Amino acid sequence: MTAVLVGLDVGGTKTAVIVETVTGRELVDTVVPSDGWDAEPLEHGVAWIERCIASVVPAGHEVVAVGIGAQGLDSNEISNEFAAAVAYPAVAVNDAALLPAAAGLAEGLGLIAGTGSIGVGRDASGSYVITGGWGWVIGDEAGAAGIVREATKAALRAHDDSLADDGLLSALCSAFGVDGAERLARAVNDEPTMDNWGPRAPAVFAAADAGSALAASVIEAAGANLVALVGQLVARGAVGSTVVAAGSVIVGQPRLFDALVRGVAAAHPQLEVVLLTDPPVVGALALARRLYETQES
Repeated sequence: MTAVLVGLDVGGTKTAVIVETVTGRELVDTVVPSDGWDAEPLEHGVAWIERCIASVVPAGHEVVAVGIGAQGLDSNEISNEFAAAVAYPAVAVNDAALLPAAAGLAEGLGLIAGTGSIGVGRDASGSYVITGGWGWVIGDEAGAAGIVREATKAALRAHDDSLADDGLLSALCSAFGVDGAERLARAVNDEPTMDNWGPRAPAVFAAADAGSALAASVIEAAGANLVALVGQLVARGAVGSTVVAAGSVIVGQPRLFDALVRGVAAAHPQLEVVLLTDPPVVGALALARRLYETQES
């Protein structure tokens, strides 16, 4: 049988998977829905990963190492227990921890602004340092769902202050398919899920591009939140000189990346900020290869 490596990047809405032979020949590069994914309970998460691997690895191939970056693996203990329970030799990390490896760095700070937002680094001992990632209901201010939540609050507050709509309220109403502030509040509150909130985020950026100062302020606040995550990582001992940013929102929306770059330059001039151009799953595959090479040495 042909020996293969598997890398998985498990996010809130989609999972990227790469399968590659140990000699470096790519066999699979695909994206599947993350339906049903949850890191806990452990047995559920491990079974989900194993089913995903089984569904994509071609017949006649033997999995010799797996690199997993997944939402919900939020501590060393959880990640190590998870990796040990997988049926294949595996290393598991939080999905944001994939970013430095995907950028070709041995160390660095990872920031994800996609469905949610989180910062991850490692201290000098190699232990995780994680900030943010509290979920779209109470946190994740720079994730798609969090931006929609904050934009809705800002638009409704302006409405209650009898301020003229500068474009944000109408953009949100259009995105949710409703008419007026009251119906917008109901549409948001009646289904407080990332599937309902997150896809409306482009409307906030479009409103800002069309001249809405209120939308622009929401995006600036999201950028400031990412800068705060970086500050918390640094204060808690995360090592590295590069902040690697990734995620569907920050990759697709230059306004948010620009706010992050400006904020980090002002608060942490010793750090460089780069936008990840390769998919984070490349980092998962790199972790799998490191594990394989360690086993072989």
